[in-house]
Amino acid sequence: MSSTAGRVAHYLDELFGTSLPIRIRMWDSSVAGPSDGVAVTLRSPAALRHLLWAPGELGAARAYVSGELDVEGDLERGLRRVIAALDGRHPRITARSARTGMKLLASLGALGVRPPVPATEARPEGRRHSRARDAQVVRHHYDLSNDFYRLLLDPTMAYSCGYWTSDDPGYGVADAQRDKLDLICRKLDLRPGSRLLDIGCGWGALTVHSAREYGAAVTAVTIAEEQHAHVGERVRAEGMGHLVDLRLADYRDVLARADGHFDAVCAVEMGEHVGDEGYPAFVAGLYRSLRPAGRFLLQVMSRGGRNPGGGPFIERYVAPDMHMRPLPDTLSLITAGGFEVRDVHVLREHYARTIRAWYEVLERRHAEVVGLIGAEQARVWRLYLAGGALAFEDGRMGVDQILSVRPGPRGFSGMEATRVGWDQVGHRGAPNPVPALRSP
Repeated sequence: MSSTAGRVAHYLDELFGTSLPIRIRMWDSSVAGPSDGVAVTLRSPAALRHLLWAPGELGAARAYVSGELDVEGDLERGLRRVIAALDGRHPRITARSARTGMKLLASLGALGVRPPVPATEARPEGRRHSRARDAQVVRHHYDLSNDFYRLLLDPTMAYSCGYWTSDDPGYGVADAQRDKLDLICRKLDLRPGSRLLDIGCGWGALTVHSAREYGAAVTAVTIAEEQHAHVGERVRAEGMGHLVDLRLADYRDVLARADGHFDAVCAVEMGEHVGDEGYPAFVAGLYRSLRPAGRFLLQVMSRGGRNPGGGPFIERYVAPDMHMRPLPDTLSLITAGGFEVRDVHVLREHYARTIRAWYEVLERRHAEVVGLIGAEQARVWRLYLAGGALAFEDGRMGVDQILSVRPGPRGFSGMEATRVGWDQVGHRGAPNPVPALRSP
């Protein structure tokens, strides 16, 4: 009679119709699978019970986050090998395979009530994208711990895709984030006195950079209390209080009272938290907030398919209610709101590199991470970053900078005739004057 591990491995191979590169170790110490396979340990029948009650990605994530399932060695490498082996295959669940699976689970003692859902799984209440629910969702992710994010991120605490302009060994994520911030400021043509609205300002990377390096007068908005406290301390420490108006507020309230006030508006990876129902009003508010020929830059993630929120794991543990629409849909929403789209800059490969830089810190300083956010939450982040890097690398997710303008009279845009000045690597501060297209 084959071992416990052998029976499980055989069933999985039949279910997926391929020989999986997985070496399974069971709670009874039996082992099966290729010796060079991804080593997966099932610590108790609860691991299989999680998969029984939530088949697929969510059940596997719950088993991993709870510690009932573990992956030995480099998690990203293991995930890459499994994804490559599956090659888009999904389990072929038939009446026969279901009966076989139930018999196997019963013989292993895995049948029973649903195991407890990990405490780190989000449980937002209320109508999706209502103000109260949005606040819950933001607190779940962004109010986790300023000390944790300070450890994970670069000194600016920029929590978004960097812009990697060099392969030099001494060039790291802090440099990529600085180059991203400069790129945004140049695209928005920020100069001393420019009025910028930074929606979803995070921990203040763009807010402080645009004020300090470009002299912009910034209105910064967040609903995350931990972020608001950090940005306030940073603005005071850097003596930027005369240039920064920091608000703990819902973006909808700010846009409702900002008619034509701003020269530029930026939303860096914030639009994913605006649902389809509210997106037209979001774009309309952005349009009203800008003067004619004012610029709007949206840095936004995209994803198609059946899980536009990023998949069951991300939607339950990382960013509940997130919605990543295909890029053409976002462009259509922006143009339908009256904007002229002037440039689309694909940064997908840059995000894979950015996330790997964060993942390296997470792995290297794992003990400190556990001390700050707990073992269960540390496992959430390990799975989140390892899987996220692969999703961008493989093209299952994307991220783009979309630069748009609110047209002035007779279509006047105020935009340069070329991209000269936008992509000057290492250039800091307000740009040199570049001839603009003349008003007709």
